[in-house]
Amino acid sequence: MTNTHARTGRAVETNIQKMQVLLETVRAGSFTRAAERLSYSQSGVSRMVGDLEADWGFKVLDRSREGVVLSADGRQVMPAVEALCEEFGRLQRRVDEMRGLMRGKICIGTFSSVATHVLPPVIARFRADHPDVDYELLMGDYSEIEQWVAEGRCDLGFIPREPRGVGMTSRPLVQDELMAVVPVSSPLAAAEALSLADLVNEQFILLERGSDDEITPLFRRAGLTVHSKLSTWDDYAIMAMVEDGLGVSVLPALILRRCQFDVAIRPLEGHPHRQINAIYRTADVSLAAARFLKYL
Repeated sequence: MTNTHARTGRAVETNIQKMQVLLETVRAGSFTRAAERLSYSQSGVSRMVGDLEADWGFKVLDRSREGVVLSADGRQVMPAVEALCEEFGRLQRRVDEMRGLMRGKICIGTFSSVATHVLPPVIARFRADHPDVDYELLMGDYSEIEQWVAEGRCDLGFIPREPRGVGMTSRPLVQDELMAVVPVSSPLAAAEALSLADLVNEQFILLERGSDDEITPLFRRAGLTVHSKLSTWDDYAIMAMVEDGLGVSVLPALILRRCQFDVAIRPLEGHPHRQINAIYRTADVSLAAARFLKYL
């Protein structure tokens, strides 16, 4: 390749990188959140988007104290930006596969219990065989994780249900039992096992993941209604509140494996569980991601 061609190739890749930053900024809704997700500085993200706007001659984003949104002109070009970024990522993966390389990065969308208790030993085994692969973990709620995989932002994702989008495949990973968590001072702590009915009249702290709620349907199927005045997406915050006697909850056993809180953990009658699945795009999974799936 001549020096001119090399410079042109680097310029093209740099512009695509800027478009990838723009795409992440739009998805995140702010320069700060995009910088956190991309491990860039906030000023670097802002500068790259500004460079694109200067090159294109129009404003792509409308900025405010609340964040950023696409401008009218930005909405016109964004579908092409998304398509180009996706195609460039697909090209990079195919080139690596054709060269027999196991390099690049596997991006995984996940949530706290899987990231804490499932992925570390898997990544350790995979890294021993494929040391040149990098990893990025994006933490989100279940709907966000599925969206990231569907859009190509993540190669793989983990959610405790089947994917709802088209063109997605799931693979069972682990069955995660749902357990009752009660204060040690509660009379319920003396029981060997608890029923859902035992928890209905207690102050209940509900675990929610965005629009996903695994616990309310559990009570509904039993013909019960749980009333919660307190809900959060943070498993550890729930354990801390139960420890302080603020209520009871139902949490997955996976997150309770290394519980550092002084709470009583009891099985539920019938041993209800959730099925955690690995999800990926059916027709577009990279070689590295496909091999990583075999290590799960």
